[in-house]
Amino acid sequence: MAGRLDGKVAVITGGASGIGLGTVELFVAEGACVVAADIQDEKGAMLEQRFPGRVRYAHCDVTKEAEIAAALKLAADEFGGLDILFNNAGISDGMRELASIDAETWSWIYDVLVRGPALGMKHAVPLMLARGGGSIVNTASIAGLQAGWGPIAYSSAKAAVIHMSRVAAAQLGTQRIRVNAICPGLIATSIFGASLGLPRAVADQMAARVAENAAKVQPVPKAGLPDDIAQAALYLASDASAFVTGTHLVVDGGITVGSRHSWDQSGVSPFAELFGDAFSQSQDS
Repeated sequence: MAGRLDGKVAVITGGASGIGLGTVELFVAEGACVVAADIQDEKGAMLEQRFPGRVRYAHCDVTKEAEIAAALKLAADEFGGLDILFNNAGISDGMRELASIDAETWSWIYDVLVRGPALGMKHAVPLMLARGGGSIVNTASIAGLQAGWGPIAYSSAKAAVIHMSRVAAAQLGTQRIRVNAICPGLIATSIFGASLGLPRAVADQMAARVAENAAKVQPVPKAGLPDDIAQAALYLASDASAFVTGTHLVVDGGITVGSRHSWDQSGVSPFAELFGDAFSQSQDS
């Protein structure tokens, strides 16, 4: 049975762990050749060993334009071109209050989360045009849609990714290059621990804690896993979404559908808190 990405070549940033790793694995299973771009060289080498001839690793710090360009060039040199770019590399931070903003950290967050994907798109476009088009997928977040889901620098950067994807889609659509964003909810990865400043090994362990507890805070009673986002990326990367561009796909187990009382009968409605028995009686009648 043919894979949904047979003959396609993809570059996935942040491809050595978390959502990126899950997407590398799925894309390979669906027939693609993949360049996994990351700064985790040991994990990248292991990926090449797991998928000989199908995955190449590129050391890529997405704050460095030359390394982004080199990762994309590797796809063309090794696999003959580029059809898919998944700008997924991400970080978070602990700056939750305006009064605690550190200018250098703010700039670093934006360099990774906004400037990095922008430069990825810049260098991907010529390679995609040579193949007759392509698909670009950018990882945003529900933190870019609503307050309360992330630190202030991270959240505003993810909002920028959503709008940047929309503007890029408008510019590139006539050239048969589609651009979309994915907004993950609570996904069991190491990014939560990393945002607290924990060492990477400890942050990786914290992902299990997220998986254990996330199902309790959203309508869909399962933990969000990297494969859930990988499946969304597969849809947006494949020809199944040939008529989809300039949008963002929310993959969050329903956590943003409304306040808790909208899906949990034990939750208290804010109207009940305001109006007490009068609201309860109106609901019963």
